[in-house]
Amino acid sequence: MYRVWEFLRNYSLLLVFGALIALFWANADPHGYHHFVETPLWANDFVGVPFEYWAKTYGHGAEELVPEPTRRVLSLHYLINDILMAFFFAMAGKEVWEAVILKSGSLRGSKALTPLIATSGGMFGPIAVYLGLATMMGSTTFDAVANGWAIPTATDIAFSYLVGRLIFGAGHPAVRFLLLLAIADDAAGLIILAVFYPSGDLAPGWLLISFSAAIAVFLLANWLPRRMDRGKQSRPASTFVRETLGFWPYLAAGAVCWYGFQESGIHPALGLLPIVATIPHADRAFGIFSAAETHLKDLLNHIEHLLRSPVEVVLFFFGLMNAGVEFSSIGSPTWLVLAGLLIGKPFGIFAMGWIAAGPMRLGLPEGMRIADLFILGWVAAIGFTVSLFIASVAFEPGAVQDAAKMGALFSFAAAAISFGVAKVIGVARQES
Repeated sequence: MYRVWEFLRNYSLLLVFGALIALFWANADPHGYHHFVETPLWANDFVGVPFEYWAKTYGHGAEELVPEPTRRVLSLHYLINDILMAFFFAMAGKEVWEAVILKSGSLRGSKALTPLIATSGGMFGPIAVYLGLATMMGSTTFDAVANGWAIPTATDIAFSYLVGRLIFGAGHPAVRFLLLLAIADDAAGLIILAVFYPSGDLAPGWLLISFSAAIAVFLLANWLPRRMDRGKQSRPASTFVRETLGFWPYLAAGAVCWYGFQESGIHPALGLLPIVATIPHADRAFGIFSAAETHLKDLLNHIEHLLRSPVEVVLFFFGLMNAGVEFSSIGSPTWLVLAGLLIGKPFGIFAMGWIAAGPMRLGLPEGMRIADLFILGWVAAIGFTVSLFIASVAFEPGAVQDAAKMGALFSFAAAAISFGVAKVIGVARQES
């Protein structure tokens, strides 16, 4: 049973199962599925979506379940997408933070320049294709779909990593290049979500409360114990905080930070990111998906190890909450998202990667060819998780959002195309 769970967890298959169940349910009983997703859990004045928005989304029977007056409704959908997915984005933020802040970080120095430049092609290429095709479809279509421009910029790091390993082998430098690209893509995606997709009108005062909570927990639970331990080999204060208090101060600060994000107008799923930077971390990182990461005992990695299995369960419910789209909803947004991912991504990554490696003379990792960039472009075109998330915040619930989500789901076609392209071009697999 343990091996089965590890297999499911390592390859994020729970997310796939959740998405498949949602697709089947939504097409077999769309009314029942929709009402399940919007199940009200708590009518209150503090946490959840505004009552009017929830009532409109739920549809007929909303007032009978949650009678007015109430300010907010904590629905099942909100619980998963806005509260529990904050832990998923915190784990993604942890990888980005380590890649940037540590001396051995993968996004520091000249070694990261080619992947970073290739990532820019993987961001701007899909945007250009999406908006360009939308413009050609006419002003009415453009106005309806324009806000979804960021959906095809996402790369699903877990599935891309799986496909990359199957094509190149675990030891191929292209796999490490792919991880650098995906981490940079995640960083850009987090910025896009925060800046371009606010959940409401911006309230800077609440945002100040969020960052004040992060600064306070850093000073009291991180900086101050280390300050008190100067010149003491046994480090009593730091040991007390780590072994006795553990992650609880950061969880309390995270709750305040998350609530501040909700009230500030920035999407609350990003609400734990400021806390990630305050947690004591190791002085080096072995890289995402590295088995050696499990041997790091610092608090940041310890928290990540504790969260990993619960977050996989959260991803199952995320797929269940967001992938329930009727096949009849396929429309223009579907093809725009798919074109952005399957055309803009691979050609953008290849073009900018070639410019960086060739004319800019930054080069590629030893053992990697220019042709491998084209294969990686297709691998990175698997949007899925983050594309689904962006689609859910870019559009109001309805036909346009459903059609855009279908495009994110169809991006799995990139995996099959990747294997075909690799077969034609030829790849020398390296297992170690």
